[in-house]
Amino acid sequence: MSSEKKLSSCLVCQSPRVELFLDLGATALANQFLRADELNGPEPTYPLRVGFCHACGHVQLLEAVPPQAMFESYLYVSSASDTLKAHLEDLSGDLVRRYGLGSGDLVIDIGCNDGTLLRGFKRHGVRPLGVDPAQNLADLAAADNIERCVDLFTGETAKEIVSNWGNAALVTATNTFPHIQDLSDFIGGIKTVLRPGGVLVLEMHYLLDLIEQVAFDTIYHEHVSYWALGPMSELFARHGMAVVDAERLSLHHGQLRVHVQRQGEGESQPSVERLIQAEQQAGLTRFDTYLRFAERAGKIKDDLQESLAAFARHGQRVAGYGAPAKGNTLLSFLGINAQLLPYIADRSPLKQGLFTPGTHIPVVAPERLLADQPDYLLLLAWNFADEIIAQQAEYRRRGGQFMVPVPEVRVL
Repeated sequence: MSSEKKLSSCLVCQSPRVELFLDLGATALANQFLRADELNGPEPTYPLRVGFCHACGHVQLLEAVPPQAMFESYLYVSSASDTLKAHLEDLSGDLVRRYGLGSGDLVIDIGCNDGTLLRGFKRHGVRPLGVDPAQNLADLAAADNIERCVDLFTGETAKEIVSNWGNAALVTATNTFPHIQDLSDFIGGIKTVLRPGGVLVLEMHYLLDLIEQVAFDTIYHEHVSYWALGPMSELFARHGMAVVDAERLSLHHGQLRVHVQRQGEGESQPSVERLIQAEQQAGLTRFDTYLRFAERAGKIKDDLQESLAAFARHGQRVAGYGAPAKGNTLLSFLGINAQLLPYIADRSPLKQGLFTPGTHIPVVAPERLLADQPDYLLLLAWNFADEIIAQQAEYRRRGGQFMVPVPEVRVL
């Protein structure tokens, strides 16, 4: 039985005027991969519907799944991608230099995952602390000898953190902020743990890139919010904080990085207003933009289903590459199962030997590709296409081709 909560008002401004624009159906939780002995058991599904707030422009899910159902055991690890690993290592150095942090400064990473960013901070000589509810990831990173609070970050856990570790000079949250359902509680916790003059740095998928790339597969239950800078600035202003710097990143084919401080503690950079104006010019404040997005997502669904059917008619074989959460949204929306896609290759040992949620496609090691040599690889992790194609140079040399599903279906 599913246990989602209907969100009757906007998470940012509490307006009831949140209107549906895309319904991706009822899907299983995107990171809840299955063992073979679980395939015939119960598997809860939840509605995956997205709406637009006519009052503040925020984009969010219309139903929320309890966080404990999604995050207490987690299979995505940052270090599985060379690109992401390098990015996080660079980020730690950049922030330590920018804010002049030293050995006496505490840095907290919320949603610290396998500790990739924390290890970078440790190498740069600051005092790192991770916060993450996933016990399996804490066990995985135990050898790093980095302190960790195994819990969700809330207003209450923030008080415990200050009591046990003190106040932080810097708090980071990379690809975590879209998960937060109680934004007031989260920001209250941030204000509790940050010392005066401290900084919150957030990175997340950027709504402007999501719309431009028709990246509907980035929508899944963990991501309850889809952030643009305009609604985010309004949110923090409501809580006595301010976005003081913002930039677009190429990582994941489009992310937003923001620096946030208490109002009056930091000088706002011109980048903030420039990005907000760019969002307005791109139509992010208009509902018709999202209706067109939904239409384009439907066209991708039709085109990809047609391509896969044509390959099957001609006896050409297709496998998948990458088993990210986003891939499971795409598989579910398109109705792709193991008959159309017999297996998916993925580098993460945590996922190998398991089956995708809902669609039950086996996940195998990448070595299977050269042994089997399918005609096409559908890149479910298309945001790392360059990295994957470079890693699979031998598969390509033997005649293998790559399919990228968004912003339109194409073969590389």
